[in-house]
Amino acid sequence: QVQLVESGGGLVQPGGSLRLSCAASGRIFSIVTMGWYRQAPGKQRELVASITSGGSPNYVDTVKGRFTISRENAKNTAYLQMNSLKPDDAAVYYCNADVWQTALSRMSFWGKGTLVTVSS
Repeated sequence: QVQLVESGGGLVQPGGSLRLSCAASGRIFSIVTMGWYRQAPGKQRELVASITSGGSPNYVDTVKGRFTISRENAKNTAYLQMNSLKPDDAAVYYCNADVWQTALSRMSFWGKGTLVTVSS
């Protein structure tokens, strides 16, 4: 199996910054895409940002110019730098990884989430 552990969430004032980390471990042959999703109370989980193994990022429009996703392939770790945070960014942030566990077995895994609260 593969475990994803997120860290870096917390309470921040509007306009502040946080950096989330997601470390993958376990039976990993390679990781195709790593992504960050979020889910606010009463809302559906949405994709915030994703990044391919080659480093190509993708963002939801609402975070473009404020959030930056990156990854260190050698460490199987992804990061989400969040700047200019708004109250609407408050949510539980989940890490997702699309993993080749062997040359024939590919699965998607989720972390347990980290809470981001944006409030003054």
